[in-house]
Amino acid sequence: MGNARQRLQEAKRIVVKVGTSTLTHETGKLNLNRIDKLIREIADLKNQGKEMILVSSGAIAAGLGKLGLDKKPDSIPEKQAVAAIGQGVLMHIYEKLFAEYGQVMGQVLLTKENSVQHHQYIHSRNSLLAQLAMGAVPVINENDAVAVDEIKIGDNDNLSAMVATLVDADALIILSDIEGLYTANPATHPEAELISEIPEITPQVESIAGGAGSKLGTGGMMTKIQAAQIAMSAGVTMVIASGSREGVLREVLTGQNIGTVFPARESHLRVRKSWLAFGKRLAGEIVVDAGCAAAMRDKGSSLLPAGVVACAGDFAAGSTVRVLTETQQEIARGIVNFDMSTLSRVMGHKSEEITRLVGENVPEEVIHRDNMVLMV
Repeated sequence: MGNARQRLQEAKRIVVKVGTSTLTHETGKLNLNRIDKLIREIADLKNQGKEMILVSSGAIAAGLGKLGLDKKPDSIPEKQAVAAIGQGVLMHIYEKLFAEYGQVMGQVLLTKENSVQHHQYIHSRNSLLAQLAMGAVPVINENDAVAVDEIKIGDNDNLSAMVATLVDADALIILSDIEGLYTANPATHPEAELISEIPEITPQVESIAGGAGSKLGTGGMMTKIQAAQIAMSAGVTMVIASGSREGVLREVLTGQNIGTVFPARESHLRVRKSWLAFGKRLAGEIVVDAGCAAAMRDKGSSLLPAGVVACAGDFAAGSTVRVLTETQQEIARGIVNFDMSTLSRVMGHKSEEITRLVGENVPEEVIHRDNMVLMV
């Protein structure tokens, strides 16, 4: 355990994600006192020589306050309108507070499209790195004013993990309305215990994270677990901690035992590999047998048809898919060489049988190791 907490003390480039529940009062209006303390803490860490990036929710909540509304509208155009108004309000507050504490802020709006297209992924990365080099604090939000479900990253937990991957961050701190991941839902199970460290995202961890979160935000604990999967695989140490805790960032970054830590895997992924794994939309799933999973994990082998036991999703050749074990643990992601119907015919067969089944000039591998990212 000490190792992951120790690494946090050495973190130089840090992404902080703050959720709507941390930024708002029970009324849904902005909690200015808490926002002020958060910005002051980020500015102070910046003064210590750390590079800070803030991923912020709260545009819709800020818009509701400005418009005097007491609940989110139902239609997408109205939500986008409220977000557009709130984005300006929120950025004005951040700009004012960062300036008060002697810092320069840069506003960045991202959508999933920025990470699906490789050239946009690289542009987003270069822009963020340039802002850090200039000494600015990038403040990032999903572009709610124009995003629709197809292009939304879906929640700012996953957005923050994407950003941490983009900039090769050392740490990602997700501030939530609860202290971290518990053994059960603490609201309904008073005996639930906080889990200090989760070294691996197993199916059991996913099932613990199962329920929805607070009424103001969109993501429950499940989106935070998905974010952890991204962060850990990209070499980023992630922590979930309570946003209402005074001095929470300082405590996390001095290695104190608060929240839940998800230790980074050893190496940072190359830029192309992280785009492969996390930028592209997932189109399906492939289940492999134990021998195949071991060969991929221990020897870095490509995925061959013989090891595939099932597949799901309507994917085409060139799509990105998840690779699961028979116990439903995700072990890899990669670009598949077969479409769904072809893979259904060749799976379980040896390479020499494939030509007989589907004809000449077909790839030997379902996923070549160069187009695969291991998640374990």
